[in-house]
Amino acid sequence: MVLSRPRIKICGITREEDAIAAAEAGADAIGLVFHPDSARYVPLEQARRIREALPPFVTTVGLFVNASGRFVEEALGHVPLDLLQFHGDESAAFCGGFGHPWIRAVRVRDSRVVVAAENTYYRALGLLTDAYDPDCYGGTGTTFNWDWLPSTPSMPLILAGGLTAENVGEAVRRVRPWAVDVSGGVESEPGIKSRRRINEFVREVTLTHETD
Repeated sequence: MVLSRPRIKICGITREEDAIAAAEAGADAIGLVFHPDSARYVPLEQARRIREALPPFVTTVGLFVNASGRFVEEALGHVPLDLLQFHGDESAAFCGGFGHPWIRAVRVRDSRVVVAAENTYYRALGLLTDAYDPDCYGGTGTTFNWDWLPSTPSMPLILAGGLTAENVGEAVRRVRPWAVDVSGGVESEPGIKSRRRINEFVREVTLTHETD
């Protein structure tokens, strides 16, 4: 049972002003995408500037998709990341090989996937559950069947996949996640966040928790 408001991560930040907007709205974390094939990819120097623009107590998450160990180390050398997020086909040994806290993203296509991931990636701080698409590693903008998620997960669940201000309230009530993760659902166009949509999303999560 989640006693406090679910934590909120605004992912796919590409601009300093969007990071500030997320922090001012009350987001707990932002995500920086280091996957070149993503519309929300951010170069390391820009990522560093975004990180420096943030106020205290906002977690900075670096998202990697099948990156080399050398590149992950390079990113850590450029940007003071608080948390690593692995969204590709990385092994548990790889994810835990950087001496840094990490979470594992899981593309959910049935009820067995999360249970298997809990057993394999048990050293992760949490599992980020996202919609399955055979052609991409996240950022699909689609939801999945939340009933596939375990009612009593063995580690914190971060719910992602097609979340918006319109459906996040239902998601919080049904799933009771530790955190929610949104990217496209708060954008005006890919990679460009909308301050209004960020505020609406955070407000909906907060109100749902307070009235539930």
